[in-house]
Amino acid sequence: MIIDFHTHIFPPVVKERREEFLDDPLFRLLYSSNDAKIITAEELISSMDQNGIEKSVTFGFPWKDKERYRMHNDYIIESVNRFSERICGFCCFYPDKNVEKEVERCLNEGLKGVGEIGFYDSDITPEIRDSLKGIMEICRERDFPFLLHTNEPVGHRYPGKSPMTLSGLYNFLRAYPENKIVLAHWGGGIFFYGLMKKEVKEVLKNVWFDTAASPYLYKKDVYTIASYIVGADRILFGSDYPLISPSRYFKEMEEAGISSEEVEKITSKNALRLLKWGR
Repeated sequence: MIIDFHTHIFPPVVKERREEFLDDPLFRLLYSSNDAKIITAEELISSMDQNGIEKSVTFGFPWKDKERYRMHNDYIIESVNRFSERICGFCCFYPDKNVEKEVERCLNEGLKGVGEIGFYDSDITPEIRDSLKGIMEICRERDFPFLLHTNEPVGHRYPGKSPMTLSGLYNFLRAYPENKIVLAHWGGGIFFYGLMKKEVKEVLKNVWFDTAASPYLYKKDVYTIASYIVGADRILFGSDYPLISPSRYFKEMEEAGISSEEVEKITSKNALRLLKWGR
């Protein structure tokens, strides 16, 4: 079994009339170019079949407009109901007042986590960190994961790379030590500090790292190094599809030389355990 922990789908109306949604600054940042692919649930299922993926975690987009993120969450709920054996959905939004009601609504409708939450135009400031308190409490009480967009604070620029600092991210993790948190895109490299002798290992105890966009960002050795530092049982295969085909990740894992047992953890066992899928 292979589980893809990081995919994106959009309602058909967004795919068909992309230009009408470009007034949202975050959507414009990532999807203004027609080269930025937008897919529907049916297209995700088709890709899964082609790549031998049995199940996928999928989510929407953190629209700043409340009606848009509600519409997108409704589409995720509908897609989960249609493809319940193949898709696990997360609730997505841009935090605003009373967003906890939206989270409760989505989780009550069958979604199994929150994410991918992204602050593409800001660091994780103390104000943002504190604004998530109610949402993190809901996730903690339900034992559901919270998936956060992260990126490395150095290196080349690309659409969606936020002005994130590792200190802002670290302080966020420190604020919610009992939450199950998944950091997208290898956590911006913060896993490296798991080598430190004091404090960091404890802060990272409930943190997982997904591989989304890894072929764009890191050498294949990242699988070996991250497995050594935080353990293969804390890594989740995520393709960020339709950004990158899943086959590229499988090729890089093979070339990295990690064991078949580690590959199985990364591509299925860790996700099954985290999501409690099938229970």
